[in-house]
Amino acid sequence: MKKFLAVAGNMGVGKTSMVEFLCHRYGFEPVYEPFADNPYLDDFYQDMRRWGFHSQLYFLTHKFRLHMNLNESPGTVVQDRTIYEDAEIFATNLYRGRKIDKRDFGLYMELYETMRRALQPPDLMIYLRCSVRAIRRRIKARGRPSEQAIPPSYLRRLNDLYEEWIARYDLSPVMIWDSERMDYLTDLVDRIEFQRSIERFL
Repeated sequence: MKKFLAVAGNMGVGKTSMVEFLCHRYGFEPVYEPFADNPYLDDFYQDMRRWGFHSQLYFLTHKFRLHMNLNESPGTVVQDRTIYEDAEIFATNLYRGRKIDKRDFGLYMELYETMRRALQPPDLMIYLRCSVRAIRRRIKARGRPSEQAIPPSYLRRLNDLYEEWIARYDLSPVMIWDSERMDYLTDLVDRIEFQRSIERFL
């Protein structure tokens, strides 16, 4: 039976690795975030106040298109980061940090709410939990130039928003996985536990 799975979590928590594992293990179709295609991203990390609204609007638009296209896939799909996170984590963080002004944020959220009502929610939301210390270590290791100067305070605020969001998220069942302490890729016991957990939803 066709399913729609989503993998959510902060930068560096292991979303892409989990999508790759699920697709390899179960034959699902991956849907990745249009990260590298965002023409505002490098400018955004240099000047968040100037480019925050533009960057978030790009992600929202392209994520909506990706999400709509999921309905056309014949088999089960796994999405790397959702439109819900774009709005309720990243754009909200920029607004709270005064990097997006009130008028622009109001327009953005009005557009997001309209999009959200039009979308089919996932059949399962997999939330990856990880500490800021581990996230920083992973970001440094993967070496994306645009991410290297991200301050720890920014990652900490995102983590706090993620915890607020997942606590109130009720559009679908949620599976929470501690990606810092549980390693399904290299530890056989953890892998068995992960597969047992996810197969209950499949």
